[in-house]
Amino acid sequence: MFYPGSPDGLSRELTRLCGTPEKIGKLDSSLGLIAPHAGYVYSGAVAGAGYKELAARGMPEWAIVMGSNHTGMGQPISIATDGEWKTPLGTSQIATGIAQRLVAGGARVAPEAFSREHSIEVQLPFLQHMFGTDLPFVPICVMFPRLTDVIALGAAIADIAGESPGVVIASSDFTHYQPDEVARQIDLEAIDLILALDVEGFYHKLIAERLTICGGGAIAAVMSCARTLGWKSKLITYATSGDVTGDRAAVVGYAAISFIGGHDDK
Repeated sequence: MFYPGSPDGLSRELTRLCGTPEKIGKLDSSLGLIAPHAGYVYSGAVAGAGYKELAARGMPEWAIVMGSNHTGMGQPISIATDGEWKTPLGTSQIATGIAQRLVAGGARVAPEAFSREHSIEVQLPFLQHMFGTDLPFVPICVMFPRLTDVIALGAAIADIAGESPGVVIASSDFTHYQPDEVARQIDLEAIDLILALDVEGFYHKLIAERLTICGGGAIAAVMSCARTLGWKSKLITYATSGDVTGDRAAVVGYAAISFIGGHDDK
């Protein structure tokens, strides 16, 4: 429903969105990314820009992909600790050891959260295209738990990210179904808080103003990780569905934001 169902079709689409994968060296240090999860025709160019920047920095050893929870199934922070996920590009294994460490850090094993959830699945072909199917990953669905739990999840991820180089993805669209100019204003205010790594300010705004940023919990967790490790943030690109469809009466906002650590903070 969100991307081409054939291997060739999906590969061509991903090449169009983020280029042909190239042989790359090892990633020096972990980094993070916020990327959208709508159908590729709508948000794929924004997501592709984010993944292209990630791949330019090197090959990670693992990926953690935190998504929204659109169904209400599972726990406030749901994780799967074993198994494999299959896309038209191939099969990716869950990084069981990393997942189990995050269970100890507060995530709860709840595989039912993933049965009808698209936000993580939509990211996986990008990771497979840029880094191959051998890259192990951990899927986590994040609702809107207590702020202390979000910060703790980010800190637990930071412990892992500080030990070996990987990528931490927050899968989220931004404002939903507002006029284009309204959506852009709301999203700009939220993005300013994200870039400042103001976890508390962002999460308070998210809840108090009932923002329709569906992966806000995942975003706050990657912000917590980034703040813990001293990563620098950058807005790569922003767009709305109106930029694709031409209909600006009720749009969805999409942003790609990177979080870069280590000695390379360009």
